[in-house]
Amino acid sequence: MRSDQVFSRDPDVLSGAVVFTGTRVPAEALFENLADGMSLDEFLENFPTVQRWQVEAALHLVTERVDRLVA
Repeated sequence: MRSDQVFSRDPDVLSGAVVFTGTRVPAEALFENLADGMSLDEFLENFPTVQRWQVEAALHLVTERVDRLVA
């Protein structure tokens, strides 16, 4: 999965913040909410425009990036 299928950035949407493609939900919201103890299902309930596959892909993409940093 390519990152541009999961995330997008547009200067006219949330001042150019990285959002889940097709939404106005910042990617940062996922990680902040998970860090605060929210479950994945709760996140999806609170942000219904984000699809489960997008969140799963986002977590996978971030994991790949972390693996590259440590390697």
